[in-house]
Amino acid sequence: MRYRELGTTSIRVSEICLGSMTWGEQNTEAEGHAQIERALDAGVNFIDTAEMYAVPARAETYGRTEEIIGSWLKSTGRRDEIVLATKVASAGRDFSYMRPEINGGLTKLDRASIHAACDASLKRLKTEYIDLYQIHWPERPTNFFGRLRYRHFDDDHSTPLEETLSALKELVDAGKVRAVGVSNETAWGVTHCLGLADQLGLPRIASIQNPYSLLNRSYEVALAEIGIKEKVGLLAHSPIGFGMLSGKYLDGKRPEGARMTLWADKFPRYWSEKTFAATKRYVDIAKANGISGAELAMAFVLQQPFVTAAVVGATSVEQLEELLGATRLTLDKSILKALDTVDDDLTFPCP
Repeated sequence: MRYRELGTTSIRVSEICLGSMTWGEQNTEAEGHAQIERALDAGVNFIDTAEMYAVPARAETYGRTEEIIGSWLKSTGRRDEIVLATKVASAGRDFSYMRPEINGGLTKLDRASIHAACDASLKRLKTEYIDLYQIHWPERPTNFFGRLRYRHFDDDHSTPLEETLSALKELVDAGKVRAVGVSNETAWGVTHCLGLADQLGLPRIASIQNPYSLLNRSYEVALAEIGIKEKVGLLAHSPIGFGMLSGKYLDGKRPEGARMTLWADKFPRYWSEKTFAATKRYVDIAKANGISGAELAMAFVLQQPFVTAAVVGATSVEQLEELLGATRLTLDKSILKALDTVDDDLTFPCP
């Protein structure tokens, strides 16, 4: 297992980050704990969650994933062995059940909401500090996850990023948070956050957690150069495209209990003819080289110089084993050229 510095912090994280969004919905508490134990045995020291998990988000499971991680921490006392990341949600979706006493139930990224969300996460996680506290998605209307095209809207109601970063600074100063990051963010959002940090002495974002996979290389267009030059590492989420790149959904297959079998209507971007065509070609390349589609997809992401870690999600320890195995692979130039050819023919099949 390789380890990389998180931004310009002194925090070192494993190249595999254990995602947790299925815990509390598709996975039980015991299964979540088993995944943590196996990941740590393999050298993983990085765990990612969010206040809104499990997914799909609903009132009945809100905060449950953090509680599962918290129960593991309480029972094992191994807090100093992990780098723990979580996220605060913002407006744009109906999450009024999260903080109903603030802003009339409208989730925002203002000072009161961020403090309330952080304190609630600390309580559920049963810890005194969060290593990486991330903004889950922008409060302003923009083209984040799932939207390639930008459509401008006049926006007089979103919380200014200066207020958001100022609230995060208060959490850092209080010792509740060690580092901060963004997620599902744009090039403008990243550069504006960095500018505010330099100008006003606010926390410098250490990472950006955006989708990045063979099915969605849009990060490379504008954000990759920023990430490298400004040392804002990518935490690549959905590196195997919600399981699509494993090939398990090809030829009309719908595996029982799989996320996109259960909630196909919530992930329409993965069901296009273009997505299936690209996936078939990627899986064929993997087979020709004696590896699985999932291993190919993971190895590709981990070889990118702008990636700090790949956030992997699994519903079983067996799936986790396969993804961990990708850390031992190096794709040669001929394979990388073949992957580029598919992307040239079928660009951004799954934004």
